[in-house]
Amino acid sequence: MTETGDGRVGRGGESWSAGTESPAAVPGLRLSEFDEGFLVGVLVGEGHFGGDARQPQITLRMHIDHAALFEWLTEHVPGGRLYGPYDHSGRRYYQWMARGPVLREQLVPLLDRCLRPEHSGRAHERYQRMKDRYHLASAPPRPQTPPGS
Repeated sequence: MTETGDGRVGRGGESWSAGTESPAAVPGLRLSEFDEGFLVGVLVGEGHFGGDARQPQITLRMHIDHAALFEWLTEHVPGGRLYGPYDHSGRRYYQWMARGPVLREQLVPLLDRCLRPEHSGRAHERYQRMKDRYHLASAPPRPQTPPGS
């Protein structure tokens, strides 16, 4: 990921304005089972489940040392938005946010399936409060495929 000096970030010669979707964005998550677990773990450990009083959002804010993680997010979670880098009080960081369809149609079903209170009671509670406050429906359970099918 490279900084262009004008508030934009990009990779491989591409750039896009901070706060816009990456140019390669297509509907749907592009995650293996391992990547799903990785994403949920990052969101549990570093993310914030909340909103701006108008709409729900998941926010991830981390030091620019984690630029590779933000590049991975922009590639694997289309529809999320990357902002920054910001420099506040000597701290340089990126901020990634998921709102709207990517949150409702992609991340809520993933988190409903993978995030349990035993993983992090605090994160699970914050996620449930976000869903309640913004009237986010739980994803219907996925039908289980019988072994050998």
